[in-house]
Amino acid sequence: MKRNRLIAPTLAAAVVAVALGHQKISSLLVPGAVAEPVGTTSARLGLPDFTELVRQTAPAVVNISVVREKPVSRRQPGDFPGRGEQVPEFFKRFAPPGGDGGGPSQRSGGSGFIISADGHIVTNAHVVAGAEEVTVRLSDKRQYTAKVIGVDEVSDVALIKVDATGLPTLKVGDPARLNVGEWVIAIGSPFGFDNTVSAGVVSAKMRSLPNGNYVPFIQTDVAINPGNSGGPLLNLNGEVVGINSQIYSESGGYMGLSFAIPIDLAMDVQTQLAHGGKVQRGRLGVSVQTLDQDLARSFGMETPRGALVNQVQDNMPAAKAGIEAGDIILKVDGQDVEDSAMLSRLIASKKPGQHVAVELQRAGKPREIAVTLGEMSQLVAASDEQPSSAKSGRLGVVVQPLDEEARQQQGDGRGVMVTEASGAAAKAGIRPGDVILAVNANPVKSPEDLRKLVSRADQRVALLVRREDAEIFLPVTLG
Repeated sequence: MKRNRLIAPTLAAAVVAVALGHQKISSLLVPGAVAEPVGTTSARLGLPDFTELVRQTAPAVVNISVVREKPVSRRQPGDFPGRGEQVPEFFKRFAPPGGDGGGPSQRSGGSGFIISADGHIVTNAHVVAGAEEVTVRLSDKRQYTAKVIGVDEVSDVALIKVDATGLPTLKVGDPARLNVGEWVIAIGSPFGFDNTVSAGVVSAKMRSLPNGNYVPFIQTDVAINPGNSGGPLLNLNGEVVGINSQIYSESGGYMGLSFAIPIDLAMDVQTQLAHGGKVQRGRLGVSVQTLDQDLARSFGMETPRGALVNQVQDNMPAAKAGIEAGDIILKVDGQDVEDSAMLSRLIASKKPGQHVAVELQRAGKPREIAVTLGEMSQLVAASDEQPSSAKSGRLGVVVQPLDEEARQQQGDGRGVMVTEASGAAAKAGIRPGDVILAVNANPVKSPEDLRKLVSRADQRVALLVRREDAEIFLPVTLG
């Protein structure tokens, strides 16, 4: 079967040759394509020639090798985060092949690209999160030990740095100018094969994935595999337009659906990481859902649009501003809100304390409400130097207050919901979806409670965690 898969592209090429009257396959390439500005997006009669594009950009793409402590419980390919059972299909962050089969450490790798000549490199958060040692290898075989500047697990973007000067860099493009159907290429290290080039087209834009509501992913059919994580997605002008981050797969390998983080979002994140190690995001304090046709009609709308508020959290910005359950949010600062995912992205792109104008429909009538945004919860108990780094965080979790339903289910006011787990927490077996109820028998009622209790703790704590219908204590050795 493997041989058939390897041969298939060759057979396909032979069929094309026969169909063209035995013309050479190379005649499909446009003569003189490399003489144009690299990769103009004008229509071509055949396939583009990527040779000049790769020659100019590949030197700025790096291979990243990571050594981290081997976790006690390791997620297997295909596992749904937070569960142990296998699922046939899932949007996966494609960590490269990891594990050396023995010893206390786990080795893995990924890709990245250089954005400044003095050694700043952008990659995925999941490539370097929790790393004890990070090594960067350039295409000319130079090798450096890298420092993790910051990790943002919400966007899956990380910034690392090597001690070097005069390095080649990539130009940053504008994802807003990408067109569906436009040619793009990826360069990375799938399965450890450095500087591998694959090509395809933009399949869709502004995709919302189950585990990435704050990222409007670029979908492509570029062949992406484990080890491509963190590598650049490039347009034909040689500009990086995205960071390859996730795939949709039954097997853990390429199946024609790949997803990249838009580079404008990634550059904003890396700028904040570089200037303080913490990414700030606005918070509205509502639970929303997307309207379907039936819901839209029941609210007197001809077509489904906007985000329907189904819950307003107490003492949050939305509640203080007067937003109510049943309101349909249509615009934020004049930008249309197509669905609930877009509302999450728009609010997250704002800064805490920023004033925004929210246009909504209530009982069939338009309203505009001014809201002063709060701040989305960040990693709890991270160090002052790198408050968003999963490695430096003593506990290494992202938590949020329980919604009303969960609070009622708990009944005693305790608990915060884990949305991301890494570092010490992940090693102890804490998963997204867990509810932390107490630290060493001290009740936790808010993210601030958890932060204070962890900051005062010694090296080890016992966390009382509710998972589904069971409550268990998990011992955690803090970073």
